[in-house]
Amino acid sequence: MTVELLVQQLINALSLGSIYALLALGLAVVYSVLGLLNFAYGEIITIAGYCMFFLVSGGMDFWYAAIFGVIAAIATSLLIQLVAFRPLRGAPANAVIFASFAVSIIIKALISNVISPRPRGIPVPSWVDGVIQLGSFRLPILALITIAIAVVAMVALTWALHYSTPGLAIRAAAEDFTVTRLMGAPAGRLILLAFVLSGILAGIAGVLWIARTGSVSPAMGFTPLLQSFIAIVLGGLGNLRGAVIGGFALAFIEVALQVLLPTAVVPFTAALTLVAVVVILYFRPQGFSKLAQERVA
Repeated sequence: MTVELLVQQLINALSLGSIYALLALGLAVVYSVLGLLNFAYGEIITIAGYCMFFLVSGGMDFWYAAIFGVIAAIATSLLIQLVAFRPLRGAPANAVIFASFAVSIIIKALISNVISPRPRGIPVPSWVDGVIQLGSFRLPILALITIAIAVVAMVALTWALHYSTPGLAIRAAAEDFTVTRLMGAPAGRLILLAFVLSGILAGIAGVLWIARTGSVSPAMGFTPLLQSFIAIVLGGLGNLRGAVIGGFALAFIEVALQVLLPTAVVPFTAALTLVAVVVILYFRPQGFSKLAQERVA
């Protein structure tokens, strides 16, 4: 493998890992507060994608549409909280999980029947698919944009969690939600804040995902949900820093397999990635939580 190819694949892995890390953070922030997985999480990305589709189809610039896509993701996240989580607060965990599953199925069915069951293309600006030539190195512009946006988002989240009062409350709730409530933190506001953060992260990741794929479909949220779930399991459930590590680890495994596997085996990359994850969890059942050193980033 040449140095040029190695650098290119490293950038690809960092770009994909940035999206996986944002997705995992969005799922993990709700889990860290409620101890429950939001299985309608993928539909947040789906609705953000369709919002962008309609706006771009109407003539709006892709990146302006992306802002409204993130807003739609936040609104969807809050709606899921209102419909599936708030009415069942205090109910058994399996009831809440089934409720989020139900919301996921309903959203997919509505989109399929009201809009279309077929994928719809979203035109991405042509310059985004270009490359920057630095000597013999070819750096994909979209990959660099993805990494930059993800870094800014994660730095902003880290700052908010460490230096803002609501962020400190979220960190405390992630450690012990019951004790945090006893200390006077409003439980309802903490939960709302967790879903807002989840919506923001899902929206940003969804925009970057759509920029890579250039299309939306009713079932497009399934893969992001699956990848984010794998990432938070790798990183240790409830550990925000671990979610980031897990997202990048998953991306590096996936890209490495695509590069190293024989051409005939490349179509099985997704399955072999899961095998690699199972092997890692066999030897490290706690995932990378110890590497994260603390429970929240």
